[in-house]
Amino acid sequence: MNENSDLLHKETTEVVIAAYYKVYNKLGYGFLEKVYENALAHELRLQGIQCETQQAINVFYETERVGSYFADLVVEDCVVVELKAAETILPEHEHQLKSV
Repeated sequence: MNENSDLLHKETTEVVIAAYYKVYNKLGYGFLEKVYENALAHELRLQGIQCETQQAINVFYETERVGSYFADLVVEDCVVVELKAAETILPEHEHQLKSV
């Protein structure tokens, strides 16, 4: 990864992280992912940030469309947010993130 890719969509990512902490500090833990997804989308929209929930993203193998991935949130058409409501992040969660 080069220096420019490290900064790709940095500002949008920072806004998402700040909004996440605001939601988490208000709701706490223990809810299903959908509750956090809805609350985070609401918070981002309150801040004037464009976001879509459960947006389908086509997945290709070489030139063939092989399926769809449904992103929890797509923010400003450039940052994919995958929410997890779990006590720990498991290897399968990390693999899901790498496939996007």
